[in-house]
Amino acid sequence: MLNNSIQVQGLQKSYKQLHVLNGVDFEVEKGSIFALLGSNGAGKTTIVKILTTLLKQDSGTAAVNGFDVAAKPDDVRQSISLTGQFAAVDEILTGRENLIMIARLRHLENPHQDADDLLNRCSLTDAADRAVATYSGGVRRRLDIAMSLIGKPKVIFLDEPTNGLDPEARIEVWKTVKELAANGTTVLLTTQYLDEAEQLADRIAILHEGKIIANGTLSDLKKLFPPAKVEYIEKQPSLEDIFLAIIGKKEEK
Repeated sequence: MLNNSIQVQGLQKSYKQLHVLNGVDFEVEKGSIFALLGSNGAGKTTIVKILTTLLKQDSGTAAVNGFDVAAKPDDVRQSISLTGQFAAVDEILTGRENLIMIARLRHLENPHQDADDLLNRCSLTDAADRAVATYSGGVRRRLDIAMSLIGKPKVIFLDEPTNGLDPEARIEVWKTVKELAANGTTVLLTTQYLDEAEQLADRIAILHEGKIIANGTLSDLKKLFPPAKVEYIEKQPSLEDIFLAIIGKKEEK
């Protein structure tokens, strides 16, 4: 569909006898935040690697921004950005210098202006001229995301964006992610933090044993949870309750 930034159909990937992906299907609408939720080893990072052309699928198809990831990897790379689980920043340089360096590597016409714009956009102006080695985890992660935005990619992939951060730093990153979508950027994030998906995502897909076993809005997923037993007050299920219930049902089959 023309309104989708990402389309995945029948994606499969195995390593020898280990089946990591067993026919994954999903779509991500332009300008939305899509959360891929699952436990460690569920296959989240494998999907991101395939969609960002770092890994080839065994079968199935995947397209990003209308480009097939296997047939047109160069076109895919030019229109996306990837932020991995660990911040890829130079600690000796300042935040501003990191941004200017990446802008120059992307051959942008005005790297200094681009750096200033992103420092403002990601609330990094106060830390701009300090060495990254002095940054807190949350500020460092925001810089990492800012570096991913150089060149104005249409789609950004965030693989476990708040892994290892304290609660305050996580909230700072959440704010940045929400602003990305508000400005029209499509965001696909992987996470094992249920509250993170609940706070950020327009749609949530639950990946379990290499398959998408549930996909929808938070309201859609709540409908999969058994009705609350009313005694004195009705307890609404959290996303954690829904996730565990769905996984449990799948394992019982």
